[in-house]
Amino acid sequence: MIVDCHCHAGHGDGLTGPWDTEAPISRYLQRCARAGIGRSVVFAAFHSDYRRANAEVATLVASRPDRLLGFAFVHAERDRLRMRDLVREAVEVHGFVGLKVHRHDARITREVIEAAREFGLPVLYDIAGESASVELFASQYRDVNFIVPHLGSFADDWAAQLAFIDQLQRHPNVYTDSAGVRRFDLLEQALARAGAHKLLFGSDGPWLHPEVELHKLRLLGLSAAQQQQVLGGNLLRLIARVRRPRARRRRLGLVA
Repeated sequence: MIVDCHCHAGHGDGLTGPWDTEAPISRYLQRCARAGIGRSVVFAAFHSDYRRANAEVATLVASRPDRLLGFAFVHAERDRLRMRDLVREAVEVHGFVGLKVHRHDARITREVIEAAREFGLPVLYDIAGESASVELFASQYRDVNFIVPHLGSFADDWAAQLAFIDQLQRHPNVYTDSAGVRRFDLLEQALARAGAHKLLFGSDGPWLHPEVELHKLRLLGLSAAQQQQVLGGNLLRLIARVRRPRARRRRLGLVA
């Protein structure tokens, strides 16, 4: 099964651009079906109230439990007085399997990471080019897995991406996704240096076309074993550690 680890869904409330206005996924799911993508991780668009935004995503996930996996979006500063409650609700009520944090909201904090650690969640943290920060959180929390999307920079910051590849190789708990990576030579270098077990397929849907992003990975010439890892196995392995009742994990298709 091919799993897309990076897709936004639902409504934002900022109205400054698509990223905080609306992330409609119906057409995205049609594109996934044509591309053979069987499951997708979804998380909210940017929002001023992530509890509200996460609840909307939870409704979408509940409507397609065979198709969608939810990550809770949290704001490291604005949610600091309710972080554990948000994460507990995300896991125990909504059935989410990871956290999403974005540097454009605020820099990640110990409170966020310790909440993720408590529930065994991977953290998808968009560092927005601040590759030096990886040295801090990856070494301080070796028992927490971090997915740094876009090879470290959606803005195509070559220097930041190059620096991040070194960190991807050195830190066992740091992973990356392929969403929106435009410098193909750096994607090749990440695969060669860090290995297929560190790379996840992500599309940054619904705004980027999932089949285009998938084709980019196929151009890497992955072996059958590497395809199994990159196109779904790595993500499923990371979310297998989530601490939740076994009955709910079975309903989500995460255990036999």
